[in-house]
Amino acid sequence: QVQLVESGGGLVQAGGSLRLSCAASGRAISSYSMAWFRQAPGKEREFVAAISWYVGTTHYADSVKDRFTVSRDNAKNTVYLQMSSLKPEDTAVYYCARSSGSVAYQTSTYDSWGQGTQVTVSS
Repeated sequence: QVQLVESGGGLVQAGGSLRLSCAASGRAISSYSMAWFRQAPGKEREFVAAISWYVGTTHYADSVKDRFTVSRDNAKNTVYLQMSSLKPEDTAVYYCARSSGSVAYQTSTYDSWGQGTQVTVSS
């Protein structure tokens, strides 16, 4: 079983940047596609970005494309989400997840989740 722990969240002004980290333990994540999701109050959890396990192909939601970058360091068993040009609508709890299959936009494809880290963007 893998444990995922997110960190790096916080309060930032609009236009600012944050870097989230997702550290895995218990199992290597090098053979798994990984993703970031987020959930704002009163809303469903939504896909943000993902990175495939093999060649590191990345995928992004339209709302974050060109502003967020997902990456992975298999040697450190860690996935990152670099967020730039943050907007108030990016405010949410951000979750890291491990896929049980290929990259997908649905939460049901992911079998392991972290506890989340809060990102708050002030206007």
